[in-house]
Amino acid sequence: MIQSKICEILGITYPVFQGGMAWIADGRLAAAVSEGGGLGIVAAGNAPGTYVREQIRVARSMTDKPVGVNIMLMSPFADEVAAVAAEEKVEAVTTGAGNPAKYMAAWKAAGIKVMPVVPSVAMAKLMTRLGASALIAEGGESGGHVGELTTMVLVPQICDATSLPVIAAGGIADGRGVAAAFMLGACGVQMGTRFLSASECSIHPAYKEKILKATDLCTMVTGKRLGHPVRSLRTPFAREYAKAEYGGMPDDELEALATGTLRKAVQEGDNKEGCFLAGQIAAMVKKEQPAAEIIKEVMEEAEPVLRRAPSWIK
Repeated sequence: MIQSKICEILGITYPVFQGGMAWIADGRLAAAVSEGGGLGIVAAGNAPGTYVREQIRVARSMTDKPVGVNIMLMSPFADEVAAVAAEEKVEAVTTGAGNPAKYMAAWKAAGIKVMPVVPSVAMAKLMTRLGASALIAEGGESGGHVGELTTMVLVPQICDATSLPVIAAGGIADGRGVAAAFMLGACGVQMGTRFLSASECSIHPAYKEKILKATDLCTMVTGKRLGHPVRSLRTPFAREYAKAEYGGMPDDELEALATGTLRKAVQEGDNKEGCFLAGQIAAMVKKEQPAAEIIKEVMEEAEPVLRRAPSWIK
């Protein structure tokens, strides 16, 4: 069985994280992933602290395994969610879309392992100096907010820039991706889109069907003009947003155009006005299955590839 340093740090069986997908990664999904031996993560997104606390407690009611929270630092509720994470003493916090420096002392005082998503070497070095427990190097193949560098390019550079454990994310869906991540120097992986197919994932059936029927060219990136690019499925909304983005619409109107669209996709399956976040590996997701089965499957697929394992894999 493949294990690594991140398993020791967090007390998990497999070095697999579930991505922090806003309005998707709720307490039920997080608990299923944690029960399956990975690290389940409740996504805060743009939700208030009350929602996040509720979902943490849902997860706690379903598993006694480690559970994390993902905090999107652009959220207007970031301060209160950061406080909730400390109060609830989750085992780990992952962060995205910003610099978590101002919260890290409080999280560490609460015994929380802090694992920021880093899109660059400079941010990796800063987070290392500030005392992060691990880093998540997420390439632009991922769904949701994305950076410029691909996973293949980003991961080895982050590994070279830090002494901390590195988790590879973006474009990983099966054992081949897991093996590739380890060969690049990572000691764990984070998967988001693959867990959209989990039977415990509560997205609308229309959303799940889109993932299961996705093709290799099914995603596109919008939002670059505003400085916050997002990868999603090529839906009528995504195409209309792309036209508006480069058609002269004022920034405030463009921002408003996207507000609430993810919830419409997740909760209503609205093909016309919903934003269906997904990574480039969506075409590799072929069936719905329990989260625990997904984790076991990808790790068993990776094992034969890694028989001649690098020294950092046990």
